[in-house]
Amino acid sequence: MKYIVLGLGNFGTSLAIRLTELGHEVIGVDNKIGKVEQLKEKITHTVCLDSTDVDAVSALPVKDANAVIVAIGEDEGASLLTTALLKRLKVKRIIGRIVSDLQRTVLEAMNIDEYIMPEEDAAGRLAMRLDNIDIVDSFKVSDNYSIIETKVPGKYVGKTLREANLTNKYRVIVLTTIKAIEKIEGGETKICSEATGIAKSDTVLAEGDILVLFGEMKDINRLIQKSE
Repeated sequence: MKYIVLGLGNFGTSLAIRLTELGHEVIGVDNKIGKVEQLKEKITHTVCLDSTDVDAVSALPVKDANAVIVAIGEDEGASLLTTALLKRLKVKRIIGRIVSDLQRTVLEAMNIDEYIMPEEDAAGRLAMRLDNIDIVDSFKVSDNYSIIETKVPGKYVGKTLREANLTNKYRVIVLTTIKAIEKIEGGETKICSEATGIAKSDTVLAEGDILVLFGEMKDINRLIQKSE
């Protein structure tokens, strides 16, 4: 897949390097030539340009990218201008990094519904989501084990966990399932996610549910790939 990361601070650098290591084609962009030169051996491509300059950004293959990630953190104004520019260029998938509630409000007003807060392991988690579209979120427990949120594979919809037999087949443990439910808040109907409690053998897997899995990534990936 192809990704463009705009802003090579700590978050953007970690994300671009990790995606490159996962085998994706990555263009890392920053307006500081020093950062670009420093990272040119670690990221597929690096480019020095101003991401708020429409002509400069238009020269990038933004429409061919699977996603463009606005990783600018320090300058909220530049981050929002860059995002607005990408919307204007009709980029199909934009992921924004937010550092304040106000910034999130503005992004939501732009109809940007994919954004990430700058947490310690946020870059690694986002890289894992981008690497596998079936992974909703992830949390690394140790060097070997992770907790992963992934969509219920179609072949298991309607089955109980006993019938799916995921633990014996793939050596993963289902901790819980998450369902999308409708809630009325302030007179408006909103879709919220809610965990169903500790998973049991008679838990039925429904279409649209999210599985929360514990195991080694190689086993979790095996489950996802063999269920496609």
